[in-house]
Amino acid sequence: MAFMPPQGPQGPQQPPTAPPPQMTPPQPMSQQGVSSFAVDPGGIRGCLFRNTYIWPRFGNGFWFYPTFVGRTSVAGYRWNGRFWAYSGISLRSIESFTCV
Repeated sequence: MAFMPPQGPQGPQQPPTAPPPQMTPPQPMSQQGVSSFAVDPGGIRGCLFRNTYIWPRFGNGFWFYPTFVGRTSVAGYRWNGRFWAYSGISLRSIESFTCV
């Protein structure tokens, strides 16, 4: 059975054709005294179809190429060091992000 890419409002979604940048961008500074329980969907929506570096609350950061943002999660392609793999992540588990 052949792999079928996820369907989106614009039709089939494809992973990026090139790897992400080799550098890790600087982590954005959080505002002092502000505690956030989840990333705002409107904020990360600006990173749709762009290379985005994710710093999770736990674990190592990674490159991500978001193709869908929902109310509580984001889905797209995660770089595993060799290729893009379709994946999703809860907005609550993201500490910060930046898109390039």
